[in-house]
Amino acid sequence: MIKSFQILIVLIVFSTSVFGQNTFTLSSNDLGGQVTINEEFNGFGCTGENQSPQLSWKNAPEGTKSFAITMYDPDAPTGSGWWHWLVFDIPANINELVSGAGNMDLNLTPEGVIQSITDYGVNGYGGPCPPEGHGLHQYIITIYALKTDKLGLNESTNPAVVGYYLWNNTLAKASIVTYYQINKK
Repeated sequence: MIKSFQILIVLIVFSTSVFGQNTFTLSSNDLGGQVTINEEFNGFGCTGENQSPQLSWKNAPEGTKSFAITMYDPDAPTGSGWWHWLVFDIPANINELVSGAGNMDLNLTPEGVIQSITDYGVNGYGGPCPPEGHGLHQYIITIYALKTDKLGLNESTNPAVVGYYLWNNTLAKASIVTYYQINKK
């Protein structure tokens, strides 16, 4: 009886350690299922606040040397989607970006963090602004745990090149998907 009880305890501990592991996770205090006027772009016919959302992450894999964040709209009618935000060289000891960190003038990111050019042609955060009446667009915000402390890129690097370097250096990634549309007036 004691032997079978000990085996049961070992199985419970084993299953908890194997199946109950904490996974790399991205979350936001600002975002729900849909983007709001706070995150919407201000330009291209949109009149939002263009405020990047608060983001936090936990349980990065062992060996993580830095992080990167992207925001991408695969539904943009461009043939290649639309890159709204590319942030990289975030030190491994950081686990949050505050609301508005994508505004380059506010200097809310840690020193050395790079926000490269978006498909709007500017650095920093450029919020959702789907074409009016185009329907729901999904916005994929992804955190990348990287095996390098620096990507070796700068603030002028285009999204495709950033994506290539991320692809080559990613240990793990986690995403939040949110949606937005502008209805015909």
